[in-house]
Amino acid sequence: MFPFLKYSKIYFILSGILVIASAVSLVIFGLNFGIDFTGGSILELEFWGERISNEEIKEVLSDFDLGQIQIQSSGEHGIILRMKDISEETHQEVSKRLEEKGLGELRFEAIGPVIGKELKNKTKIVALLSVLAVLLYITFAFQKISKPVASWQYGIASLIALGHDIFIPLGIFSLLGTLYGVQITIPVITALLTVLGYSINNTVVVFDRIRENLIKDRSSDFEHIVNKSLNATLTRSLNTSLTTLFVLFAILFFGGATLKYFALALIIGLVCGTYSSLFLASPILVSWLKRKRR
Repeated sequence: MFPFLKYSKIYFILSGILVIASAVSLVIFGLNFGIDFTGGSILELEFWGERISNEEIKEVLSDFDLGQIQIQSSGEHGIILRMKDISEETHQEVSKRLEEKGLGELRFEAIGPVIGKELKNKTKIVALLSVLAVLLYITFAFQKISKPVASWQYGIASLIALGHDIFIPLGIFSLLGTLYGVQITIPVITALLTVLGYSINNTVVVFDRIRENLIKDRSSDFEHIVNKSLNATLTRSLNTSLTTLFVLFAILFFGGATLKYFALALIIGLVCGTYSSLFLASPILVSWLKRKRR
């Protein structure tokens, strides 16, 4: 049986370093929000003939005031241009200029800054409600367990693990946004919200096994029961995560530009979530109990 709790300090130090590094990245660089949140225009095009480079496309459009243009590949013959909010007149002129270079328009969407701000606010509300729902669910589900750790402490430990699982991907995307212009878009937010559900599912599985073992064996030390529960759920957690990661890596490499960062956010969050459910949430409970007994 692997002694999970023997190395609790190492887990806490590693998580602390990653969270602090993420916080520093977020403070210094911030998040590079896409036009979904800031407002702007999306133009999807298809090459009719020979594909030209992204630099050449930017050169063709340099006469227009389009702000910082983001160019993504879309399949074998398509590209997606993201730019600041433009008028219909400018849109028609841009399309005409690109047609001369063998590019045909497939889709054009404009998102105003008011809609983008409203979307950002609603995203914050959804995230807060999700976290609150998790806390209430955990507290209710484990209400019959009052010793040696109170049910609400299971909820707090879960929230700490959730914060860890969301904060680290945000820190990484903050760095990627500065270095490579990666933007926080609706698919990325969707991925992070999915990570919330996935992470809490893994944590609840471990906590539920702890609850079962506490009921079956009331004479054993809490630390022994937690360690026993972690070993019992280790294989299940790793197998579930690995099979999911196989699919996500396939999407990352073969799913196209539109799904690339969605898959990347899920991969980072899933790795963090698997780690926190095994090496963070339960050791926190044991650490609290030890401090209480002192």
